[in-house]
This record gives sequence, structure tokens and C-alpha cells, in this order.
Amino acid sequence: MVNCFIKTDSHYKVNRKRIRLLIEKYLAEKKVKGKTEVSLSIVGDRQMKILNKKFRNIDETTDVLSFPMLGLESQQKFKDPPDGVLRLGDIIISYPQVIDEASQEETLVDDKIDELIIHGLNHLLGQNHD
Repeated sequence: MVNCFIKTDSHYKVNRKRIRLLIEKYLAEKKVKGKTEVSLSIVGDRQMKILNKKFRNIDETTDVLSFPMLGLESQQKFKDPPDGVLRLGDIIISYPQVIDEASQEETLVDDKIDELIIHGLNHLLGQNHD
């Protein structure tokens, strides 16, 4: 069972059902089993720029950031959570960046959101850029 917590400002319209189904399907494909939680926030460029500066020391906006709950970079040994819930972490997406990129790529906004969620999930599961 996957719990997906979605937070968005009212003026950023997203298809919550589609997002939940995408996350459930993708985690099932990756063989993530049991109770799992993922948090997704849709923000504006101002907030994304603040987060990017604070956590990556890059003073500009970006399309997606992810924050794994387990510090995978530290090679921590995985331990089962005491309550049995695997909390993967947080994915943050900039809605204005989604609009810009979808327009440039001539794709649907929902498809671009899906792409960025998958990108964020990959990071939460330990994949990094080469």
C-alpha cells in the first residue's frame, strides 16, 4: 500500500488520482513492497529557487528536487522502520517550470509532471546522475 501526500497551492492544478496511480504503479514495477509513503509538493519558482539555493547552493530555480528520508549517500545500513512504514522522502516540482518545459517539448503538462515524478522517485530509490 502506498500513501502519497500531495500538497499544492490552489492555483496549481494537478490530477491527484493520476499522480497516485503513477507512483503506485512505478513502485510496484521497482518491487517496492509493503506500506510506503511518498510526499509530493507542487510549488512556484520563488519557493523552488529558495530550496535550490539552500540545499544545492544554486541560486536559480529548477524543475524537480528530491529529498530521500534515508541518507543514501552515507552508505547507511538499511533498518526496518519500527512502525513498518517505508518513508521514501519528498519530491518537489516547480509548476512554472513544468509549464515552460511542456511547452518547449510540445508535450502535455500531465505527461511532464509524470516524467518529473519518475525522475524524483528514481532519486528517492537511490539512483543518481552520472
